[in-house]
Amino acid sequence: MLTIWLNQVVRYMSAKDQNTEKKILNAAESIFQRKGMDGARMQEIADEAGINKAMLHYYYKSKQLLFGAVFIKAFSLLAPQLNAILNDDSTIEIKIRNFANNYISFISKHPYIPSFIIMELNKNPDFVLKIKSNPNFPNLKKFNKQVEKEVENKILKPINSQQLFMNIISMCIFPFVASPLVKALLDVNDKDYQLLMEARKIEIANFIIDAIKI
Repeated sequence: MLTIWLNQVVRYMSAKDQNTEKKILNAAESIFQRKGMDGARMQEIADEAGINKAMLHYYYKSKQLLFGAVFIKAFSLLAPQLNAILNDDSTIEIKIRNFANNYISFISKHPYIPSFIIMELNKNPDFVLKIKSNPNFPNLKKFNKQVEKEVENKILKPINSQQLFMNIISMCIFPFVASPLVKALLDVNDKDYQLLMEARKIEIANFIIDAIKI
């Protein structure tokens, strides 16, 4: 009987721990999204999660570790989407349209991701190994072969598949990484910026496709 009771206690505590951590990650994402990493405070995150600061530090000893956990959680949702697009049986044109649409839609909801990646890579180049270990990390082998085949079949102009992918992803990422600068240069407010990002899903795809299709 004692063993059964102890197992029940362990299961209860484990479920409780997971629930608390889920609350922490959801609260942290909400705060990071509104204020960015520099503007966020651990006390704010604890208050948002409905726990005390000591409990928050029990799970995550620093804001950097918590931010990293929030990023990994978000990236684990994005990676499978992008990987599925790159490896389905659609044409390169459709892949470009779907990639731009999915990426921009996702980053619009998680705008801290691109800046976090750049910040981490500048401080710790090995950080990419952590995210690359995700089993759904985008694989470009099929995309690369497909570009080569469509070039051979005179569907696409001669273009290097790696250069093409860098063009796609850089055009998607830059407006988010440099959003304050973009808003200032274009003289737009947050609402107009969001409308621009929504339209950019199509603009990017059209621009690239027009440049590479025969």
